[in-house]
Amino acid sequence: MRKKKSVFLMSCFFLFGIVFLSYWGYAQEGLEKILNPETGNVFFVSIKTGNNSNPGTKDQPLKNIDKAIKKAATGDTIAVAEGIYSGTFGVGYLESAIPLKLYGSFNNDFSARDIRAFPTLIQPDNKSGAKARKSLLTFTREVNGVVVNGFVFNMGERNSYSPSEGKPEGVETGMLLLPPQKASGQNPTVTESCISIPSAAQGGNVLIQNNIFVNAAKFAIQAGLREGKISILNNVFVANRMAAIEIYGTCRNTGGPKDLSLCGEAEIAYNTILFSWSRIKDFLDMGYGVRVMTKLDYNIHHNIIGGNIMSGIDHSRFNKDEWVKIDHNIFFVNKNHDLDYRPDSNVKLNIDAGEFGDLEIASAQGNKNEIPAGLAVDKAYLEGFLSARYTEEADYNPDSPANQWREMLGLNKQGKLTTTVSMFANRYPWKKALDLFGSVKDAGAQKMK
Repeated sequence: MRKKKSVFLMSCFFLFGIVFLSYWGYAQEGLEKILNPETGNVFFVSIKTGNNSNPGTKDQPLKNIDKAIKKAATGDTIAVAEGIYSGTFGVGYLESAIPLKLYGSFNNDFSARDIRAFPTLIQPDNKSGAKARKSLLTFTREVNGVVVNGFVFNMGERNSYSPSEGKPEGVETGMLLLPPQKASGQNPTVTESCISIPSAAQGGNVLIQNNIFVNAAKFAIQAGLREGKISILNNVFVANRMAAIEIYGTCRNTGGPKDLSLCGEAEIAYNTILFSWSRIKDFLDMGYGVRVMTKLDYNIHHNIIGGNIMSGIDHSRFNKDEWVKIDHNIFFVNKNHDLDYRPDSNVKLNIDAGEFGDLEIASAQGNKNEIPAGLAVDKAYLEGFLSARYTEEADYNPDSPANQWREMLGLNKQGKLTTTVSMFANRYPWKKALDLFGSVKDAGAQKMK
């Protein structure tokens, strides 16, 4: 019996070793490809061990990402070690006019890479709002060949939150405050996106993969694409205002004003998208997971899209139905159904995933409306979201002494409107967003490879 048990254990260790070595070999192969690209140079950055007077080699890394961006040429790679980055002198943003490949979440000697073990945060503080009010990362002009892979984009420290209003039990802040409101002693929230590609940028292929976008004050990703393909793959989006993803085509129409031109493609796949909040605290406008805008071929598949104030997907901008594919996604608890759809002017439909097959879009297969088992969300935040309420109370007495006096003087009568909200875009703990990678098999963000 002991001999059989011993053989069994040795077999288990042997199989575990094969699996581990296979995974390690796969991970190392990916690491080698990043650090030894076929073209271009590699610049290394470490906030903990680097110095901006260094040449940017593995042994002598730079300290700040923006310094590496200034040194880099088109197509170069920037490898960034773990730590918190906010720009030199804490300016709170990064910009590049040329396409670069940015890879984060290396350990400090660049021998391993894992966003859960060695997260690289783009996380400016609230003080940075007095220095600059820009998106965390912007590609201003050329984008063909851009890669952004392995970063945590967290606006939760730059935003201003109420200390008490709209604060459910167990949630770490009160509601998000929008300018000109701000908490005492703080700068107003910077209402810009995490990643921005403005309309004036040139087209090309863009890859955004293996990142976390959390607590964005205005879109996690907002991008204009003149041509090419933008791929948004295997990311986690949590607690972002207005929408997690908004991408639109920017090429010229070649026909009449109602004849849209097809500029390029947007593939949005294997992302986990949760808790997108409305434009303001009344919950009446915006709050989408993905916005299907215009002039692009959208392929939206294998995502988890749940807990959005409006719908999971917004298809109300009259993009052509034959340019939209929505397949094998999991939808749940989107407060205004799973899809906002406008088939024609003055017609708006709110549709659940089970009815997608009746749409006349290019493809709508395998979509489900169910709560995924094992989804690792913060329970206090979830409870606050499910119970989120907005109320208005008007106090208006036309016969009050004050209003009678106003009437005698020819002035307008006045009243008072009191608004309350139980929760609005409160800060989500970024470390808990890490747990969403791989928490559901075959859908949503998987473990980083």
